[in-house]
Amino acid sequence: MFGFLIKKSFYNLWDNLLKLGLLNLGFTLSVAAILLIPPAAGYAAPATVAALAAAGLWACVFLAAATRLVGPVSDHASLVIGAAPAALRASYKRGLSLAVITALWLAVATLALPFYAGMGSLIGTFAGAAVFWVLVLAALALQFYASASTRLQGNPIKIAKKCFLIFFDNPLFSIGTALYGLLLAALSLFLVFLFPGPVGMALYLDEALRLRLLKYDYLEAHPEADRRRIPWDEILAEERELVGNRSLKSLIFPWKE
Repeated sequence: MFGFLIKKSFYNLWDNLLKLGLLNLGFTLSVAAILLIPPAAGYAAPATVAALAAAGLWACVFLAAATRLVGPVSDHASLVIGAAPAALRASYKRGLSLAVITALWLAVATLALPFYAGMGSLIGTFAGAAVFWVLVLAALALQFYASASTRLQGNPIKIAKKCFLIFFDNPLFSIGTALYGLLLAALSLFLVFLFPGPVGMALYLDEALRLRLLKYDYLEAHPEADRRRIPWDEILAEERELVGNRSLKSLIFPWKE
């Protein structure tokens, strides 16, 4: 199943290469403009803090909007750049909640971990280790938050709970999703966030959640099924038919096929 996720997300990233690049370029330039404020203000502490907070807030709102924008691509439709303003209007509240969650995570990481590490005692070591693993688990679960906010019903707290339920029910899948996501993030950094970039990352994570949710659709339709033996070949049969297979020639010269 995970191999199919990588294949499907790659095809969709490749098919929308130019559109993703344009959206990522707009995001990168907007963040760069915000980060020009501290130098213009002589690196004054208030201006620097405000600029970093504004950049982080905008990144979360943009990610939420990008997730909604690329949702149709995960559903085998087209990416419409002109729908970006509507996606932003529909998702900014979810983006703000994502910013709050991210801020809380960073606060715990930057305050609690150094505090316990500085205790220099066995209790501090155990407490620091516990906080560290809680942060890791939270990151693994909440990687799906932006997509879950679009695809699932509920307020931010309920969405966060559902993310944790999905993680604990699918721990290996969540870890694999995160590791491949880190690979995409490294590639994005190398390519100056133009590809796959934040929009491509949003598409990949939305693909991951959408495919995993098919498991629960199956279990709802087959309540007697064994949760430990999910027939992914059966569940993904239609998806595989829609995605198909492509040769290197068809990827580079699709008009010749």
